[in-house]
Amino acid sequence: MIYGIGCDIAKVRRFEAWAQNSALLKRFFNEAELWQGAAASCASWEHYAARFAAKEAFAKALGTGFSAFELKDVWVVKNDAGKPSFAFSERVASLVQARAGKGAPVHLSLSHEKDFAIAYVVIEWGEE
Repeated sequence: MIYGIGCDIAKVRRFEAWAQNSALLKRFFNEAELWQGAAASCASWEHYAARFAAKEAFAKALGTGFSAFELKDVWVVKNDAGKPSFAFSERVASLVQARAGKGAPVHLSLSHEKDFAIAYVVIEWGEE
């Protein structure tokens, strides 16, 4: 059964300036999410846009907005096949458990195409 869903879209070009501002990146992104290539590349803008959209979609699915956690406490990771998922700080993991139950699955889908990046999140109920 679904606890919550969230969707967000971000304009890729918005993240051009972000990609070149390390202070801004460290404020909103976990160290594990920082782009390893050239900051001026369009690929880095897409990278940050998709991850920012993922954080927004997660906050909507959880039903808390950003009042309950900091953006860098939620970050996107990928498995060996490239499938994205979330990693959480202890604070956010506890929050997910408190709201949706122990072991609540959190699903993430990301996509970007030219001007936009989109993220979709589904949180299922866990054990009570």
